[in-house]
Amino acid sequence: MPKLSVRDLDLKNKRVFIRVDFNVPLAPGGREITSDKRIKASLPTIRYALEQGAGLILASHLGRPKGKPNPEMSLKPVAKRLEELLGRPVKMAPDCIGPEVEAMLPAPGEILLLENLRYHPEEEKNDPEFSKKLAALCDVYVNDAFGSAHRAHASTVGMIAYVPQAAAGLLMDQELKYLTMATRNPARPCVAILGGAKVSDKIEVIANLGKVVDKLLIGGAMAYTFMKAEGEPVGKSLVEDDKLDLARSLMLSLKDKLVLPVDHVVVSEIKENAESQVVDTIPDGMIGVDIGPLTIDHYSHVIRTAKTVIWNGPMGVFEKKPFDRGTVALAKAVAASGATSVVGGGDSEKAIKSAGVADQISHISTGGGASLEFLAGIELPGVAALTDK
Repeated sequence: MPKLSVRDLDLKNKRVFIRVDFNVPLAPGGREITSDKRIKASLPTIRYALEQGAGLILASHLGRPKGKPNPEMSLKPVAKRLEELLGRPVKMAPDCIGPEVEAMLPAPGEILLLENLRYHPEEEKNDPEFSKKLAALCDVYVNDAFGSAHRAHASTVGMIAYVPQAAAGLLMDQELKYLTMATRNPARPCVAILGGAKVSDKIEVIANLGKVVDKLLIGGAMAYTFMKAEGEPVGKSLVEDDKLDLARSLMLSLKDKLVLPVDHVVVSEIKENAESQVVDTIPDGMIGVDIGPLTIDHYSHVIRTAKTVIWNGPMGVFEKKPFDRGTVALAKAVAASGATSVVGGGDSEKAIKSAGVADQISHISTGGGASLEFLAGIELPGVAALTDK
């Protein structure tokens, strides 16, 4: 990759500022972490930097405290969990800048976790003075927060102007390696599976991946916008009527690549275990909630022939069973394909896990919005700002 990696840096006896993604879900009250997945994802970079003899300053946002302290969005529970995972002390700073923080700066082998960056409105405003104060804490900078790389904030972009070197952490490295390979130089055939509710959320992704992939398999509610644009009946299915012209133009430009469902699971009302039927044509008054068995077979066959698979978004109303069948079936097909597979987006990740095949996927992205922008061909400010090799 063209950006410096943490492995390229001399970290011995250096104070290293690592921008991590500790935006973890908390139970009401803000004291208990309900998933430590993001903390665990940062451990390889943290351990590597400690092994190299660095003192670590870890920084993250958590939630949306709107520029002022909020005890329910404190990183204190994260410091406690990180201590448990590392088996060594983690000092918790009362703030992310100021004299109290400066008095706590870590010696080699020590870890200091700064308090929530977004307690200061200057973080999201990418304020230069705030950026300088953050940069003054460290000798070198590492960004391992891919999930925030699409944000031009002080801790992801602004402070980099005031540090001698800025490198990607091991998690960021991994994200960039797989996403770059899948979108720039994929092994062929290359297949993209795109689902979710809205065409408008994925316009740039469809247009950009259309230049890269050999087949684009469409599912989820956005399939009904394409179908209506073609003049097919969609009943009461979710459709973006203001995007029909756009859907037509995308279909025209991608006519040999874009594949739509040939059958559908429909219901009269969306609810758990609602009575459903499989149809080739959606009747009036019915709502499409999943791809049907013929579509599952056809999409699975296309996936089996692939050497690279890119997936973003579920094939139906995935959160209500049994309308997760199409999504789970495709997750299993991707796992069985042997292709290099890159999965992004929370629902796709849930599908991979509920299908029990997460360990057979090459790369599951940790950044929903960031991976979507990368797939759309949009340069991520947090990546662009890093030092070139």
